[in-house]
Amino acid sequence: MIAVVVRPASAEGLRSYTVVEDAIPVSLTGAKGDPARGRTIVANRQVGLSLLCHTGPFPEEKFQGNLAPELQGAGSRWSEGQLRLRIVDSSRLNPDTIMPSYYRVEGFVRVAPAFAAKPVLTEEQIEDVVAYLATLKN
Repeated sequence: MIAVVVRPASAEGLRSYTVVEDAIPVSLTGAKGDPARGRTIVANRQVGLSLLCHTGPFPEEKFQGNLAPELQGAGSRWSEGQLRLRIVDSSRLNPDTIMPSYYRVEGFVRVAPAFAAKPVLTEEQIEDVVAYLATLKN
């Protein structure tokens, strides 16, 4: 088993986390997220941006993406820890991914000053999204 402790650089308030193989097994907040809030984040094109690339069980949302895996069944395909790593920083699994790193703040170019050193999602939002995606079984 390979475990790596990650201490996010250049961002005040970001919490350290441990990557174990292909997962972050422990909640970033120490608590489970709220699936209802997670659904709202995933479906919101201004916050999570998930529907730009993914499709999912959102009949009210038109023009869902088709560049990335279908979200329906995510909870059957991946554990909560695996989902968490994919949201936090999927480039740890695939350096060439087009999936944004929602909790990494370093190593980017051409970042608008208003967004510099700020993660896309907070720890709480990430846990809410993980809780929601974990409910999406086949």
